[in-house]
Amino acid sequence: MAMGDPVQLKDEGNKYFQAGDIDKAIECYSEAIKVSKDKKVLAVLHRNRSACYLKKVSTHTHFGSSSFFFLAIDVDAADIKALYRRCQALEKLGKLDMAFKDVQRCATLEPKNKTFLETLRRLGAEIQAKLKTTFSTDSRVQNMFDILFNEDMDKEKKEKAANNLIVLSREDAGAERIFQNNGVALLLNMIETGKPEMILAAVRTLSGMCTGHKARAMAIVHMVGVDKMCSIMAIDNEEIAMATCNLFQCINDSLTGEDTMEYGKEEALVLDASKDLKTILLSLLEMVANNKVSGHGRDQALNLLTKNVPRKDLKEKDNSRTLFTVDHGLKKILKVCGQVPELPDQLSLTENTQLIASVLLNKLYDDLKCDPERNNFRDICDEYVKSKIDPNNMDKNLHAINTISGLLQGPFEVGNALVGTQGIMEMMVALCGSEREVDQMVAVEALIHASTKMSRATFIITNGVSLLKDLYKKTKNEKIKIRALVGLCKLGSAGGDDYSLRQFAEGSTEKLAKQCRKWLCNPQIDTKTRKWAIEGLAYLTNDADVKDDFVEDELALKAMFELAKSKDKTILYAVACTLVNCTNSYDKKEILPELVQLAKFSKQHVPEQHPKDKKDFVEKRVKRLLKAGVTSALAVMVKADSSILTDQTKEMLARVFLALSESPKDRGTIVAQGGGKALIPLAMEGTDAGKVKASHALAKIAAISNPEIAFPGERVYEVVRPLVSLLHTDREGLQNYEALRGLTNLAAYSEKLRMKLVKEKALPEIENYMFEEHEQIRQAATECMCNLVTCKEVQERYLEDSNDKLKLLVLLCGEDDESLQIAAAGALAMLTAAQKKLCTKLTRVTAQWLEILQRLCLHTNPQIQHRGLVIIYNMLNSDDSDLAKKLIESELLEILSVIGKAEDNPKRQEAIDAARTCLVRAMDLGLIKPFTSPS
Repeated sequence: MAMGDPVQLKDEGNKYFQAGDIDKAIECYSEAIKVSKDKKVLAVLHRNRSACYLKKVSTHTHFGSSSFFFLAIDVDAADIKALYRRCQALEKLGKLDMAFKDVQRCATLEPKNKTFLETLRRLGAEIQAKLKTTFSTDSRVQNMFDILFNEDMDKEKKEKAANNLIVLSREDAGAERIFQNNGVALLLNMIETGKPEMILAAVRTLSGMCTGHKARAMAIVHMVGVDKMCSIMAIDNEEIAMATCNLFQCINDSLTGEDTMEYGKEEALVLDASKDLKTILLSLLEMVANNKVSGHGRDQALNLLTKNVPRKDLKEKDNSRTLFTVDHGLKKILKVCGQVPELPDQLSLTENTQLIASVLLNKLYDDLKCDPERNNFRDICDEYVKSKIDPNNMDKNLHAINTISGLLQGPFEVGNALVGTQGIMEMMVALCGSEREVDQMVAVEALIHASTKMSRATFIITNGVSLLKDLYKKTKNEKIKIRALVGLCKLGSAGGDDYSLRQFAEGSTEKLAKQCRKWLCNPQIDTKTRKWAIEGLAYLTNDADVKDDFVEDELALKAMFELAKSKDKTILYAVACTLVNCTNSYDKKEILPELVQLAKFSKQHVPEQHPKDKKDFVEKRVKRLLKAGVTSALAVMVKADSSILTDQTKEMLARVFLALSESPKDRGTIVAQGGGKALIPLAMEGTDAGKVKASHALAKIAAISNPEIAFPGERVYEVVRPLVSLLHTDREGLQNYEALRGLTNLAAYSEKLRMKLVKEKALPEIENYMFEEHEQIRQAATECMCNLVTCKEVQERYLEDSNDKLKLLVLLCGEDDESLQIAAAGALAMLTAAQKKLCTKLTRVTAQWLEILQRLCLHTNPQIQHRGLVIIYNMLNSDDSDLAKKLIESELLEILSVIGKAEDNPKRQEAIDAARTCLVRAMDLGLIKPFTSPS
């Protein structure tokens, strides 16, 4: 390359440009610009270099501010091409005002150039629009902060301003404006006021600003500080703790790239988030066992860990977050499990904290990948429990036993192994024999939790039963009595719902259950203890006599529902179990008669069904539950926090809902008590079985209720997907049928809902079922299609070429089943009215078309007859004169005349009027002469 020869450098640059090596081309042009003296050559060089930059801009969205430097280059003001090119580059970078100046200059030099004038006009309009929104939003943001900090402003105005701020922060442009206008500092000032409503508004606004925008989320983390956020979450105020938890979640999702922002030119500026994520994780672990944190704050810290530490999907390889948490935080979580609220100097907890901690332990343990990782987890637990055992300090021992209880409710095998270790069982015996109520209570609860998984609890069965029996007989304290009883129930209910396996002697199960119901209804007993009465019933209601008595006891039912709605959510699992038992909605094993004979022959045990588990008994129980208000309790339970409402519990609630919605008569009650809404989240997430059962219950409700009432507001659109999921061929026929009926009802409701059905890809599935052998399913699918044909998309499917769909509809009109005919003929009538081309097409899909239409027009059912005549009218009206002629030359003319000349008759008036309209149309077309009355 010749140093210093601008022309050669330019040619060299051109070669690179042609070859696509833009960076090299820029280098050559820049070099040439430095040495060129000739104005004309310079102009060309500048232009070429701008072309390079423009190419870079369009192919490369990741550029920082460094790329702006070339725009400052002094283009030869007379070089129009270069000016316009720079204008385009500036516009691409969003520098509208600079671009406007360039194109203005171009237009002055060439006033008649259409491209320049068009660009000038467009940019002018864009700048105006931008200024308008910028100014209005800027002043609005300022205005809101002014109102919020004004001491004299009335409460209502402040609330409105706070709400506006939150709403504004949820749109990207609004969030950016708040951010640019010193918003974060002002929001921090709001938090400093210490007023709960100000703190809430500020935290919610920050959440909006952090959602879906990585760069802004990182900036906010640094401006606010993780410690500050933790201290806000630690406040003893449930709403604030939850809002801050949500803020952390938004930040986490944005930083882990679960946001949907297209960053364009900022991508390169976005820093690596791993450091911040680690800081947040450590700070949350620090909160778990910190005695300055409120119970609500602790719950939310644990919730965040549960949601974000273990892998979402075990296919992901990386479980390093879990390993880090086990190393830095396992002992802290165990400390929470070990707290004994009845003793002094404990961490502050809510009713749910310890269960949330157990659930987290379980999720962490499940996320480990190999034995060394699991052994390390066990060792830390082992070491922690042993460090708390102290023969001279009863309170520390309680902490150790309670920690084991926490593990038994989480990773059971870890807890179970600890129960079997040296000295633990002896300590339990000692605690049971202690004078202190709290000692007995902690020991009994540990025994109960240890007897959960019967097959693995042999150790407890041998030692526990006698301990519990002694306590139950000796103690005067109701709290201990209830717990001891539950332990005995648990140890005694290994038989499941099999009637002939009875652990307890005849009749004692009912006695125990009666005792539990009495405790449940006694408001003098504290909630924590009454909860154990439900735990007892969860086991005892495996017995059909017990369920039947329980459901007859309306006071006991209502007491259980009230507890299910209370703040203590640790109760949900037991309530769900009890309801599953009472409604018999557990998975039933089919008992084959041949096998029973075989078993008797070989003298094996034969499982039997209790007479009270037969259908009519179950139906009666469902009625009693609904009358006592079960639906509103379920609706509250569904809203519980996901760390306590596990997938297992969700599946049980879905099973109960399905059992409750069995009879169409009861569905109105379910809707009235908010059951429709409550089912949607159950159909969206949880176990596969649970989602199917919830979707099936939704289908039953959607089939017979007014969607507006059953699923108020936007919720109705969320119902479509679960129903469509039931159309898959691997679902049972009954589920297909009820889903189709539900969708039919929704499709009749609004165009927007019909569009949603199309969008969720329901059409091919519905069409499949129109070919179904099964009569009811075929009819339901056809009725659904009849409600969908007003949709343009659906009409287009019928207009497509190779078309069995239209043929099928015509043939279904010729079936014997009247409901099917009504649906098929209705669909055909609407299609031929909407799309004239289909009138002619209909005659080509099957040779029987005319015969089928004539049969419709002669049908004894007035609804079918009317639809047939409307189809004929549409065909006469279709601009196809041959078709009209063919119709009138067939027997149809006689049919139309007979019907049209009939006397008026209210039962058949629609058909008579339709026939007359057809005749008038035929006259207009000149195919028949007007009737002349005899002179």
